[in-house]
Amino acid sequence: MKTIKETTFHLPGQTGFYKGKVRDVYHFDHKLVVVVSDRISAFDVVLPRAIPFKGQVLNQIAAQSLEATKDIVPNWVMMVPDPNVTIGVKCQALPVEMVIRGYLAGHAWREYKAGTRVLCGVSLPEGLKENDKLPQAIITPTTKASEGHDEDISREEILKQGIVAESIYMQVEDYTRKLFARGTEIAAKQGLILVDTKYEFGVHEGKVYLIDEIHTPDSSRYFYTEGYTERQAQNEPQKQLSKEFVRQWLIENGFQGKDGQQVPEMTDEIVNHISNRYIELYEQVTGKKFEPAKEADPFERIEKNILAVL
Repeated sequence: MKTIKETTFHLPGQTGFYKGKVRDVYHFDHKLVVVVSDRISAFDVVLPRAIPFKGQVLNQIAAQSLEATKDIVPNWVMMVPDPNVTIGVKCQALPVEMVIRGYLAGHAWREYKAGTRVLCGVSLPEGLKENDKLPQAIITPTTKASEGHDEDISREEILKQGIVAESIYMQVEDYTRKLFARGTEIAAKQGLILVDTKYEFGVHEGKVYLIDEIHTPDSSRYFYTEGYTERQAQNEPQKQLSKEFVRQWLIENGFQGKDGQQVPEMTDEIVNHISNRYIELYEQVTGKKFEPAKEADPFERIEKNILAVL
């Protein structure tokens, strides 16, 4: 199966191109054509091998999730002409990502375990253990770095530095809480707990839009509801669906994105395991059977589907 590691289309009317960690973004005057590749990143490093069907999984979960939340906040999507492609409104992205956490997991747990009790200006109580539910969901924004690592930042610092205007920031904070509540409801119907996630916003013609992907395994962490309470009581790891298992595999093999560290070998077995976990998450989150795009040449299919709607 050919994976989509990168695309190099030359589309009519194209005004620019940007290659992100996972997405290839084709700019036009008033819209973006976003191809979601099969690249995978962790610790802000793109790993050397692409993961079969990962891009399709991300794009299709995001499309369903954006459709299910458009009554809360307008989003950037205009159409999804291909399993790996979304075409949408070109917005000026806000330079912060809105991370919201309902449970103490991942980065927040690593900080807490190291002794941190104030995360992004939010106080955390003593006595919590990994994967505990927080007394209430907390927003822990990060700066959006064009290169290198995103950095934690507090609401107070965002406003003090004028990174985002106060009126817009308060609006996106409200949207973030409402989106997380909706995502939590949708996940619960599928037997999942939405643990934490991130949302990105942009502005177009003075109006705030939800942009990028939402509620995917790259932007979110899920636990299985069944057995959550028992596992916590017995201090056992939670059964989860997210990209965290990739990070854990890297950590166990001596890689956290730091200078001088080498990415461990990605064997066929590891690559196929990651692919299967993404497909499992797709089916669990959406409640639909995954239908892999079967064309022998995905590049030809993607280009044809984009050209048909431009």
